Amino acid sequence: MVRAVRDWILRLKQNGISILLSEQNVRFAMEVSDRAYVIDNGVIRHQGTVDELRGNEEVRKRYLMV
Repeated sequence: MVRAVRDWILRLKQNGISILLSEQNVRFAMEVSDRAYVIDNGVIRHQGTVDELRGNEEVRKRYLMV
């Protein structure tokens, strides 16, 4: 099921369609996203490209558990 959703999202992305994805599965969300927003208690704490957020040590330790 996740694979089908992933493929569907990537197909839309390839066709230039933007999607707002609210997802708890961080690995999945970062796989299909170009940009991400980290929302904590209703406040956007961090935002940027997926690579920028992966490179942010605070984001990795506090939110991504990596």
